[in-house]
Amino acid sequence: MAAVTYEGATLTYPGSSKPAVSGLDLHVSDGEFLVLVGPSGSGKSTALRMLAGLEKVTDGRILIGERDVSHVSPKDRDVAMVFQSYALYPNMTVRENMGFALRNIGTPRAEIHERVTEAARILHLDGLLERKPKALSGGQRQRVAMGRAIVRRPAVFCMDEPLSNLDAKLRVSTRAEIAALQRRLGTTTVYVTHDQVEAMTMGHRVAVLSDGVLQQVATPEELYLNPVNLFVATFMGSPAMNLLTAPVSGDRAVLAPGVELEVPRAALNSLTGGEIVAGIRSEEWELCAPGTDGAITLQVQQVEALGSESFAYCHPVGLHASVSTAAPLVVVRLDRRVSTRPEETLTVQPSLEDVRWFDPRTGVALPRA
Repeated sequence: MAAVTYEGATLTYPGSSKPAVSGLDLHVSDGEFLVLVGPSGSGKSTALRMLAGLEKVTDGRILIGERDVSHVSPKDRDVAMVFQSYALYPNMTVRENMGFALRNIGTPRAEIHERVTEAARILHLDGLLERKPKALSGGQRQRVAMGRAIVRRPAVFCMDEPLSNLDAKLRVSTRAEIAALQRRLGTTTVYVTHDQVEAMTMGHRVAVLSDGVLQQVATPEELYLNPVNLFVATFMGSPAMNLLTAPVSGDRAVLAPGVELEVPRAALNSLTGGEIVAGIRSEEWELCAPGTDGAITLQVQQVEALGSESFAYCHPVGLHASVSTAAPLVVVRLDRRVSTRPEETLTVQPSLEDVRWFDPRTGVALPRA
């Protein structure tokens, strides 16, 4: 096992004027589970393929442990890759698929048998070793692909959206299995996904990329509570953070007549213009009685009932014309005991201590204290 370090790692494809990954500086500790997340085209899979040696670094370098592997061939990097597609050989049994790479490097039969048996036990594939892939479910095939990587006992696991081909229910159970497996093996793992729920629930830390540039790397909790910019604020969390851009008067953001939010002095001192963005998570609205001073009226457009909770998608009523929202509707999380329907109204106030502040010109988060 070993740590992974990207030092200014850049990849520019031939004929392209813009790097797919630009100046990536990132350290993954020995035994850490790090998730690379971002929208399509953000460079997350490219960064993983650079680590695996499937893409060549055009500037900077990548280290595994103390060893610079930037120009080392993939087979000599001691990295095992798990792809989005299972890529199993249909004419081979599970046992043969899992041991194939070991046979290719001349590993003794007894050792192959031992490693495959151990991996099968860990992945609960004991009774499936003589089956062929066509006789397996999607989840079982993914576990075989994982087993093929495990038997190699690599320094680093690279996983490129391994759950994207599974149905929603199986994806939930399999991501729990992968996280538990990584904890048990203690192997340094870099995991790529576009699904921010996967990122938040699996990784020790999460690195958010956009347009090939690292935006923030932190624990899932830190990303959710303290995003460094508007991109991270809207990308991490489901539903996305509500963003309201409002003019500033004195030390207050003015949303509507009688509805003003006090802006921390530290945020005002860092602001570059006369407007500010207030970021409010769906669970940070407080329901209050109609007519409450400083409250906002919302007209419910749609309700998503999820059993233990529900989300009301609402149109704000009575905001100043100069106030804009990042999304057409404001989202409010409701306890399952609170019932509402489309066309009804909700009266809410934001929890002031939880509001995040952003500069609309730069997109950067402003200090709250």
